[in-house]
This record gives sequence, structure tokens and C-alpha cells, in this order.
Amino acid sequence: MKDLLIDSIMNNIKKYNQYDESKLKLIRYGLASLYLHLTKLIVIFALSYILGITLSLLKFIIFYSILRLSAFGLHAKKSIDCWITSLTIFLGIPYLCETLLINSHLKIIIVVICYMLLAIYAPADTEKRPLINKRKRIIYKIITLITTSVYILLLFIIKNNILENCLVFAIALQTVFVLPITYKLFGVNYNNYKKYSN
Repeated sequence: MKDLLIDSIMNNIKKYNQYDESKLKLIRYGLASLYLHLTKLIVIFALSYILGITLSLLKFIIFYSILRLSAFGLHAKKSIDCWITSLTIFLGIPYLCETLLINSHLKIIIVVICYMLLAIYAPADTEKRPLINKRKRIIYKIITLITTSVYILLLFIIKNNILENCLVFAIALQTVFVLPITYKLFGVNYNNYKKYSN
């Protein structure tokens, strides 16, 4: 199904455009990535609806996605790994957000530790998307720390357990995904920008 759809789109692109082979490969990769993300989202939201956790999923995804925009982090090597990880995280965490009662002091301790780890390790790149530009890496780090600071501030303002949990889990998950040990566990190269000259 995926290959048929992508082949059909690629044929139309080739028909009306004069792109070289490298550009066509890039377009195909982008289409495959888009297809994977869309199908995953549809499945995850359908299952979250069945489980009755859609609102918590939406809150968690928003907080997590905003943080990931600047902190980047680990991507699974294989599609099946991505599916398993995504289903576990995006169905498991919203469920935990709705059911767990975490002590306020523990929440603060968790996010402060995460803040320090993000200050050290974010942003984390991938082989396919190395963060070569040093200035951009610094900017992404600053944005990540500002975003995390805003989330921590919100923890003091918000008096809603589910929303607080969504914030804490978003920070914690993003932190896990920038740690060198996580890259090692998944067999993925870390600090890929170091292969290139700045």
C-alpha cells in the first residue's frame, strides 16, 4: 500500500518536474516519512479514543512536540521499532498521566534533574540529520532550556494533576531521548555533527 501510493506520487512528480536523482531520493524519503507519521498518528489516536485517553494524549503530544522541536533526539532505525516505541509511549504515558498521583516535590526533583541533563546533552542529532552548525546547536539548546523553564514554571501555576503529569512526562521523555546511553541502547550513533568540520 505504502509503496504503491509513493510510487504513484513519484511518477507524477517525475512527469511534471525535472529533478535530478538525488532530489528525487530526498522527495521519496520525505514522502515515506510523512506516510509513516500520518499512519502512526491515525492508529494511535484511534486506539486512544477506544481507551478513552484522547484528551490526555493530545496534551502530552503538544508539550512533548514543542520540546522536541529544539532538543531533537533519538529516532528508531527500523520502522517496526518506531511503531512499537510510539505505540508504547503515546498510549502508555497518557494512561499514566490520568492514573498516577505523583508527589509535587518529586515532580520538581524530576524536572530539575531533567533540566540539568538537557543543559548538558540537548540538542541531540541523528545520522540523517546531523546538527553541523555550532551556532544553531547553541540556539537550539537555549530554546530547549527556555521551553523547559516555562514548563517548570507552569508546574507551580497549574493545579491539575493530569496536566502536571503531561508536562513532567514530556520533559522526562525528551530527556531520555537525548541521552548518550539511550542512543547506545538502540545502537544509534551519537553526536553525529562531530564527523563534519564546523
